[in-house]
Amino acid sequence: MSNVNNDKPDIEPGDDAAPGTPGTGEDVCPACRGTGKLAGGQPCSECGGSGRITEGIGGG
Repeated sequence: MSNVNNDKPDIEPGDDAAPGTPGTGEDVCPACRGTGKLAGGQPCSECGGSGRITEGIGGG
């Protein structure tokens, strides 16, 4: 997925925030289990086919 504004990182639908955002980390996509593909070989729509998502970490 490409962003029209090139100074901002790309955010996929499954991401909680942009990559590199403080308080986030990279994880395996739960929808495709890190393969980047769904049933039938279609690219995963949650991670954009990367197999990874960015999600909030930490706790309170």
